[in-house]
Amino acid sequence: MSTINPDVQRQSDTYASADPGAGWILFAGIMLMTVAVLNVIYGIAAIGNSKFFIADQKYIISDLKTWGWVTVILGVVQGFAALSIWAGNQYGRWFGIIVASLSAIGALLSIPAYPFWSLAIFSVDILIVYGLAAYGGQHRPV
Repeated sequence: MSTINPDVQRQSDTYASADPGAGWILFAGIMLMTVAVLNVIYGIAAIGNSKFFIADQKYIISDLKTWGWVTVILGVVQGFAALSIWAGNQYGRWFGIIVASLSAIGALLSIPAYPFWSLAIFSVDILIVYGLAAYGGQHRPV
């Protein structure tokens, strides 16, 4: 004897048939916006030569202030990419992939300034690229 309510069964069928990549797209957008805000904050701190960063390091390209400006600009662009992903169009997907890839490269190049933070941002960027590349092309209901 089954005690399953038919309404509950229909509801679970609806969730089972939902887009399996929708969670990854939402995750990518949220993480991209989170990384954008954090990059802007850390970029401003780098521009102001905060004591948080490792002093007197050799950088691959330029100095800490330059990396601060690069990080601020990248953070602003990441914010626009997150909004574009949430809009649900293919342009947003590709824009997000490009911006997250540039952020990953920038994170690796800024390892002398803040090593653990750079590796954390790199890891999140890789997850963003995976989510958008693997699931961003599926048709999503608007």
